[in-house]
Amino acid sequence: MPLLLSWVDSANFSDCPFPLNNLPCCVFATGDDTRHCAMPIGDHLLNLASLESAGHIVLDGGPLLNGPNWNRFMAAGPAVWAALRAQVQRLLATGAPERILIEPHLVPLAGTKLVMPLEVSEYTDFYAGRHHAFNVGTMFRGPENALPPNWLHIPIGYNGRASSVVVSGSDVRRPWGQIKGPNDEAPRFAPSQRFDIELEMGAIIGTPSENGQPLTVAEADAMIFGYVLLNDWSARDIQAWEYQPLGPFQSKATATTISPFIVMKAALEPFRVSTPTREVPLLPYLVEAEPLLYDIDLEVALTPQSAGETVISRTNYREMYYSAAQQLAHHTTSGCAMRSGDLLGSGTISGPSKESRGSLLELSWGGKEPLVLNGGETRSFLHDHDTIILRGHAKGDGYTIGFGDCTGRILPALSDPYAR
Repeated sequence: MPLLLSWVDSANFSDCPFPLNNLPCCVFATGDDTRHCAMPIGDHLLNLASLESAGHIVLDGGPLLNGPNWNRFMAAGPAVWAALRAQVQRLLATGAPERILIEPHLVPLAGTKLVMPLEVSEYTDFYAGRHHAFNVGTMFRGPENALPPNWLHIPIGYNGRASSVVVSGSDVRRPWGQIKGPNDEAPRFAPSQRFDIELEMGAIIGTPSENGQPLTVAEADAMIFGYVLLNDWSARDIQAWEYQPLGPFQSKATATTISPFIVMKAALEPFRVSTPTREVPLLPYLVEAEPLLYDIDLEVALTPQSAGETVISRTNYREMYYSAAQQLAHHTTSGCAMRSGDLLGSGTISGPSKESRGSLLELSWGGKEPLVLNGGETRSFLHDHDTIILRGHAKGDGYTIGFGDCTGRILPALSDPYAR
């Protein structure tokens, strides 16, 4: 598919992240904190709530765009999702006769306050990146035992806290927790000193499923509304003490940051790729009949308080071993019902080279090989006031599908977390 031309001139450049081909979903807030569903086009936002109210957009079951988030629209299903994209693309296309009616509903993107685009119903994070799992396992168990026995058979995950999910631009405070070093006789309660990031993609569930009804991979894929960038902040020293035998708990509950734009699955269709060749055959219920990953370039940048930005990692979403559809299908094997607004974290996306690792734990090899930043500072894990930015895009025929930045800044730990 080539670039679709729009009468919004800023959308027609090959490097613009928000061309007419994209149309991701976001929410912006006005001064009185009124929330508006919108789509970016070039360097503007199209206020869909006001367009629908004026009768320029008509959807089955509507109005669907007048709420504070996209949940009601997402639950309406794929036919309604497609109808909205088709109407907006027609209204914004070069030569559209409705231009004079639509222009008043555009607002500049610069300086606009973007807020959470959805209410997260539940949050599940996976451990589904082959290179990441092998790197972490090698550090702690050696390369011969790097992958757990079940890893090549099953997408491993854990249930996180929906309340921990925040939108890009939110500050993240360094957490306290129980920490026990390898030479300590007993744990102590202290701020995390090995605070980390995880470069992930998040899949947003649109239509719900029924309790007691497992999903096929194809059915799961049809339920996915879209994708966001996701940073699963991780306190590695807290995690090392707490995770056996039940896995991550407080080490992963500080915050999970998502990008403010949900890129709808339809915009990613030209970029589908297959999952990697299987080292062992999957059970039939997990086998994909078609490509279900995406060719999306990703990068992580770190900016200290008093220095410039350093890009510390570059990788691609196609490196995942399990797709979001496989993760979702497995999630329902017990009969677990999925809800509109559920969020699935992909797991850390690392590539085969050192420069493509998706966490500081891997990039610094557990702190043994600190990174050197532009300007000479070094990092094994995050320092106070560091800012992390995740970026992602897919390159089409003369156009770019962008996700917007996924940004968070580290605030110092509270001096006394129980002071009241």
